[in-house]
Amino acid sequence: MGDPLPYPDNKHLIIIAGPTGVGKTSLAIQLAQNFRTEIISADSRQFFREMNIGTAKPSPEEVGMVKHHLIDMLSISDNYNVFRFESDVLKILEGLFLTHQIVFMAGGSGLYIDAVYNGIDDIPDPAPELRAELNSTFEKKGILPLREQLKLLDPEAYEKMDIANHKRIIRALEVCITTGKTYSSFLNKKNSKRPFNIIKIGLERERSELNNIINKRVDAMMANGLEDEARSLYPYRDFNSLQTVGYKELFEYFEGKCSREKAIENIKTNTRRYAKKQMTWFARDKNIFWFHPTETEKILEFITKQTRQAF
Repeated sequence: MGDPLPYPDNKHLIIIAGPTGVGKTSLAIQLAQNFRTEIISADSRQFFREMNIGTAKPSPEEVGMVKHHLIDMLSISDNYNVFRFESDVLKILEGLFLTHQIVFMAGGSGLYIDAVYNGIDDIPDPAPELRAELNSTFEKKGILPLREQLKLLDPEAYEKMDIANHKRIIRALEVCITTGKTYSSFLNKKNSKRPFNIIKIGLERERSELNNIINKRVDAMMANGLEDEARSLYPYRDFNSLQTVGYKELFEYFEGKCSREKAIENIKTNTRRYAKKQMTWFARDKNIFWFHPTETEKILEFITKQTRQAF
């Protein structure tokens, strides 16, 4: 990471990033308690009130230990995007930095973390007829032609995006076609001036260790009622918020496309793949300092040293 930015108020946003299941929530709570501060969620699935078990949302007890922001703020029917997230985080930080020198942000949604770290440009809304045309292509020909078009127009977005999510592919294509620029170019604005310093801490485990944790966590989710939660959300399965691991696999089971056992195995497999994709994203970031999540004291010492350097 570069030299600390010389802002006079010496405020610090500490970002705890890493793949799903690595231990971000528990560590962030420990750190926030130590510094007597609060946490902003950077997990795009935890924004939605109706999605609890499948998103590994902090428990009521954990939220009671440290105040969390941007959890349970939306309904699954609400539209939300990375641009609103950036704006919301900056507003929250403006208030928190009045009484705190350090604030934590924890999550695995790399796009959302980048928006806060680098800034993001406003993307114009597409013409309604373009969206209708792309949706018609999907309905008639499926997702493959949309993928190929995105790969041609914006290879970077194609590599980073969840290409199983047709709505996100369509959104990227809308931007490419409407602006004549790549969707990625709107997400890569660098060196945004922030009135606070940002330190990024990444958490990592050995692949086998993380995979075992993910498998056990999926079993625990099923034992805790994930199937019932998914059944309650099944009528809304077409909402973009529910195009996510843990729900879409169970929806396929409900539709008779696979057995219950196969659906559970698919959740584990897709979660492991998602974690690998997250690590690929974060591994490209040269501004992240990496730790094992059990190195609490070492991380505390690191944060203390880094924040004092800016005084």
